[in-house]
Amino acid sequence: MEAKAIPLLTPYTMGRFDLSHRVVHAPLTRSRCYNNLPGEHVALYYSQRASKAGLLIAEATGVSQTAQGYPNAPGIWTKEQVEAWKQVVDAVHRKGGVFFCQIWHVGRASTYDYQPNGQAPVSCTDKQIMPQVLKDGTVEEFSTPRRLREDEIPQIVSDFQLAARNCMEAGFDGVEIHCAFGYLIEQFMKDSVNDRTDKYGGNMENRCRFALEVIQAAINEMGADRVGVRLSPYSNCLDCWDSDPDALGLYMIDAMNKLGILYCSMVEPEVIKVDGKVQIPYKLLHFRKDFAGTFIVAGGYNREEGNKAVSEGYTDLVAYGKWFLANPDLPKRFELNAPLNKYDRSTFYTPDPVVGYTDYPFLDLSSV
Repeated sequence: MEAKAIPLLTPYTMGRFDLSHRVVHAPLTRSRCYNNLPGEHVALYYSQRASKAGLLIAEATGVSQTAQGYPNAPGIWTKEQVEAWKQVVDAVHRKGGVFFCQIWHVGRASTYDYQPNGQAPVSCTDKQIMPQVLKDGTVEEFSTPRRLREDEIPQIVSDFQLAARNCMEAGFDGVEIHCAFGYLIEQFMKDSVNDRTDKYGGNMENRCRFALEVIQAAINEMGADRVGVRLSPYSNCLDCWDSDPDALGLYMIDAMNKLGILYCSMVEPEVIKVDGKVQIPYKLLHFRKDFAGTFIVAGGYNREEGNKAVSEGYTDLVAYGKWFLANPDLPKRFELNAPLNKYDRSTFYTPDPVVGYTDYPFLDLSSV
């Protein structure tokens, strides 16, 4: 099959960026940034997965000291962190890649150990996340958060703005604001968590106010044509869900349209397997139809489903997580319909700088 006949490998223009294909590296926490700093092994990881005019989104990167909640996660609030990211960005750009940085704040998804001076994690609420049983059977526990005062929220917005400025200084092509998966911004957005009675709580407009202030702050720093947003209206991660996810998603999309946001990356509801084969729910079409910019889907896609989604107009781009992790040359493998390396879930978050990180093999083209 020729590459031009493969929908995932057709060119696409995303604002100012002329992409050569539609296979996106999804933002994936990898837990290898010791002391919150990306090192040479991080530069190698992303450069391995970079392709000429292909879009990569870096892992969730903290905007401040209070944003942290996971081991060895990167940050971008200090000059030292900016300098460390420069070598990573340069490595991707040398391969011709387009590189965005996902910026986040975990909010209440943290513990005293990760917070400055052992203080309580901050959130829109003082409700604690229930202990979470992970896929490996271990239990993850979180500390009781402290409800942010209304007069403290502008500082968090400023933290995101500084992070956006630092991303530009590090050389990133843009930022993706993490408004998904039960972290701070989504904690404000969803009514299972947000129990505020001030201008940041109650109705949907108030609950989305913080998210839109953060998005506007990033726009002020770098322009709307360099800002993407990730949403997961249907997810219930970290005890964070909404009673009307469709209305919430459409409200945010309408607001983002008015702001001229470059792209919206949205996560499918939980995928299921039937006879060993992943079944994509395809529940995002109404969001895709309403969004004026580039639409990116993620969640359980393989080559076949990705091609189908693009060819049928369900999405513009498809983000791949586990498969891109295990196959640094994923677009080439899709082009040749070559076998994929299997991913090893047990090494997703190990701190090793090589194992489960940069040691996945490239395709041996001589054998194809």
